[in-house]
Amino acid sequence: MGLTEFAQQLINGLSLGAFYALIALGYTMVYGILRFINFAHGDVFMLGAFCGYYLTPKLMPHFTGALAPMGVVVVLLVTMAICALIGIVIALCGAAQN
Repeated sequence: MGLTEFAQQLINGLSLGAFYALIALGYTMVYGILRFINFAHGDVFMLGAFCGYYLTPKLMPHFTGALAPMGVVVVLLVTMAICALIGIVIALCGAAQN
């Protein structure tokens, strides 16, 4: 295994570990505050991944050349807004049931 392949696998492992840590942190915060496990957190994380996946080819053609990093930021912001709205709807539906 060459140095390039090792570096790529190291980056892959760190990024996957960061995703796992983000999900675990969300579960910990929800459990610490509400004292129950809310498994909808993983669902919102998955929906965010799909939103980013589908929004990228729709929005990135509008940002070419030097504006490409701005397109990534726009995709992330729109995805975060969609996930926030989904989270609010889930919270309101849960509150309405209680």
